[in-house]
Amino acid sequence: MPRGIRAVRAAVLAVLAVAVLATLPSAGATPGRGVTAETLAEGTSEAGLAIRTTGRTDVTVRVITIAPGGSTGLHHHPGPLIAVVESGTLTRTLDDCSVEVSTLGDTVLEPAGRRHVHLGRNLGTEPVVLYATYFVPEGSPLSVDAADPGCGT
Repeated sequence: MPRGIRAVRAAVLAVLAVAVLATLPSAGATPGRGVTAETLAEGTSEAGLAIRTTGRTDVTVRVITIAPGGSTGLHHHPGPLIAVVESGTLTRTLDDCSVEVSTLGDTVLEPAGRRHVHLGRNLGTEPVVLYATYFVPEGSPLSVDAADPGCGT
């Protein structure tokens, strides 16, 4: 096999390896369990949303249900999220290890970025139901698995 073809082949394999590794959960990440989500609406908006996004933004509205004892796993969002608690009690551990509890009718705001790792849990006996709207850069995932920021969650 000619040297140039070997070099191209090696480069393609390296890119594929990086792509596969990028899809694996972060070291130390806690996997979610007992969470289901149904997408109600999705679309792409031009720049200029009032929530300070830049460029084209994917907007997704979902109903998220966390079963009793369930957890979202540690994660962050590439763009801001706003949610309303429809039922149950959501307990979130934030990046600074503080804990926030949200109940029926409460609004949950989650800022974008790796500095805002959090974990949502249902410590109650009834399902937590959230109506969540995600605003992420076009083509980005809604959430990204993350390692424990030192809270021991």
